[in-house]
Amino acid sequence: MYPLRLRITVLTLWFIAAAVSSVSGHNITDILSDFPEYSVFNDYLTQTRLDDDINRRETITVLVLNNSVMTKLVANQSLSVVKPALSIHVLLDYFDMAKLLTIGGGSMISTTLYQTTGNAAGSTGFVNITDLKGGKIEFGSADKESKIKSLYTKSVKEFPYNISVLEINSSIINLEILPKPLEVNFSTLLDAVRCRTFLKLLISTGVLDIYKKVAEQALTVFAPTDLAFKYTGAPDLNNLTNAELVSLLLYHAIPSYVPEITLENEKGPMPTLATNNAGKFSFTIQTYGSSLMLNSGVDDSRVLKMVSDVVPVCIFMIDKILLPMELFAKRPAPAAALPPAPESSPPSVSAPAPGSSSTPIAPSPAHIAGTPQVIPPPAPTIPPATSPVGGAPAADIGSNNVSGGDRGKVPAIFLVLVIVSILGIFF
Repeated sequence: MYPLRLRITVLTLWFIAAAVSSVSGHNITDILSDFPEYSVFNDYLTQTRLDDDINRRETITVLVLNNSVMTKLVANQSLSVVKPALSIHVLLDYFDMAKLLTIGGGSMISTTLYQTTGNAAGSTGFVNITDLKGGKIEFGSADKESKIKSLYTKSVKEFPYNISVLEINSSIINLEILPKPLEVNFSTLLDAVRCRTFLKLLISTGVLDIYKKVAEQALTVFAPTDLAFKYTGAPDLNNLTNAELVSLLLYHAIPSYVPEITLENEKGPMPTLATNNAGKFSFTIQTYGSSLMLNSGVDDSRVLKMVSDVVPVCIFMIDKILLPMELFAKRPAPAAALPPAPESSPPSVSAPAPGSSSTPIAPSPAHIAGTPQVIPPPAPTIPPATSPVGGAPAADIGSNNVSGGDRGKVPAIFLVLVIVSILGIFF
């Protein structure tokens, strides 16, 4: 009897685990890729990196617009305007048609993803959902200045009670009432957070002009604080040639838009503005608890905070200078001196052999352990700008090797522990 019950229990556990695993993670871009009529909407989720924010949340509803409506909405708009507009179309609750009908002729307010940014003025971060007569469902901004209303059209995809994708017939927000995005002024921003030494180097070398040019497409900057140039172990930049200093400064920026949420999920080498065709001058990102660390292969630098996030430019403040392997390689420590041979008898006095010397040779300063080695870098190459998609400024969004569909799934070790516990019940 026990073997039969045991087999039934194990099979049940596996079915439950499979079901939980299949719905606990989602990837909005994968979901929408099956529906070409939402390709423009899907593309802008990727360009603005809203897809990463959606994928990390467990309960959410996305109100999608078809290609025709979406094209009109984003016409002549920058990504810095499109991102907040789309985030208002993401509700932080699960809604399907059955739940919408429970409103029962009344209305309710739902919080949107835009509200979580801290940039929402007044009630712009909330959406009114109203059950109209005849079973029609209306969506509209809770902000009184927005007179636009949108109607529910159909359900696109549902994974109860994880993610729901609903089509609506128009935007639910008037873009004119959204706050105008601030222009990214590198000098003002870096000066305000005491990254002035870094700023002076950018200006004196002309690298700031390169930053501004690349920022027209997409750019993420990691700016060391003033203290980073003074900490014990910081390199003496006076020992660098002008070309090496330029490479070092280019190493502190990547030609893609990577906001904080996306940065947390990045894996593998990150190419920088100093990266050449051989794939040099890259670093990796590692997560330690709530801390984000940038590893160059020589040292780690911690991300202190995000200074600015205005699509397609992000600026982060870091606590140490990033030291690329190509410029700063740690030299090996000098070999330990061999112990003198034991004396078996008093040494005889004799003339030294020609060419010999009893004076030990001191190691050159270049071989002192821990001293960074400066190696002339190859000429950095700046990636060409990408073409805009759908008529909007394009953002080279980098690579995200963590699939949203893999997030939140039940760990295998958990399943093993559950099964072992069940086995213990029967034996």
